[in-house]
Amino acid sequence: MTESIKSKIRTVPHWPKEGIMFRDITTLLKDPEGFKETIDLLFKRYKDKKIDKVIGIESRGFIFGAPLAYLLGCGFVPIRKPGKLPAECESEEYTLEYGTDKIEIHKDAITKGDKILIVDDLIATAGTASAARNLVKKLGGELVECAFIVELIDLKGRDKLKGENIYSVVEFEG
Repeated sequence: MTESIKSKIRTVPHWPKEGIMFRDITTLLKDPEGFKETIDLLFKRYKDKKIDKVIGIESRGFIFGAPLAYLLGCGFVPIRKPGKLPAECESEEYTLEYGTDKIEIHKDAITKGDKILIVDDLIATAGTASAARNLVKKLGGELVECAFIVELIDLKGRDKLKGENIYSVVEFEG
């Protein structure tokens, strides 16, 4: 099943810069069967787990997280870039290749003890996912798993999330 999903993800060589093999999920999203297959696969994995909230990381984590939350019958919580959420927020800084960035979540988005599933489209170095995990823990949530559509295994992002349950639908090298 996952090979079918993987075949619908376009590789764009040398984008956004020389030497990068960009994994473009827009070709998966525009394919009704591929998108449905991906959401159905995630639903099948999580339907029997007690998940209170699905957290989607801006912005492509919203695309997969929101329909999954709907199917699971639980809440959806966005984690966003700074200045995008209107109420009081908790923030977490993380490092990039050249510098730092930050993500935010509403302070009232998670109730202590909530079972949380983090969803994003891709795990590379896991900077954003690690920051999202830290936000969940700061607010008292219990992380059930981090789910990604694509894992770039050469970048070893999984190592940055050691101790957490991690699931990726498809893996790419290079």
